[in-house]
Amino acid sequence: MILEGYSAAYYKGVAAGLGNMIVTDTQGSVLDADEALAGWADKCEEIKRNRGFFFFCGNGASATIAEHMSHDCFQNADFLTATCSETSHITAISNDISYEDVFAYRIGKMLRAGDMLITISSSGNSPNVVKAISTAKRQGVFVVTLSGKKQDNRSRHMGDLNFYVPLETYGMVESAHAVLIHCWLDIYLDKYMGGRH
Repeated sequence: MILEGYSAAYYKGVAAGLGNMIVTDTQGSVLDADEALAGWADKCEEIKRNRGFFFFCGNGASATIAEHMSHDCFQNADFLTATCSETSHITAISNDISYEDVFAYRIGKMLRAGDMLITISSSGNSPNVVKAISTAKRQGVFVVTLSGKKQDNRSRHMGDLNFYVPLETYGMVESAHAVLIHCWLDIYLDKYMGGRH
């Protein structure tokens, strides 16, 4: 294996994936990325003013991104945030109901119209993420999806805003999602909180 230039090519690959990101709305119309991110920030301000909740979910590495951003939004943007990160919740719902319900069960009890669900899924096909989206949409929740890998993944067509990064490996998709979601939060902080820090 030749390692010369490996890291530069990797970084360029992640950047290219973000540069080629496709953002769509509920009708599948393609949106300008900057306008979509700014619109997402504006929707967050509306939800925040009305004391709505922001719920983040994902599996594996995406779960850690979800937990990280839930905390950053709580501390830095004054959002009311939640995740499903408690071991007792994850294991009880998985054991007593099903792993497919691990997010949807809490969303069904907690979120209402005027709240927001943010899903992070590299494949976009995780059954528990897809069920979380379906449950949230039935309750009138505004849904934002982040996905990657295959273009026809299920979650990228389900949200009010869908950010699809056309990258093929988990590490690159996860890296791109981390940059993307920090970009969104920084837009919000710059626009509504006097700037990022």
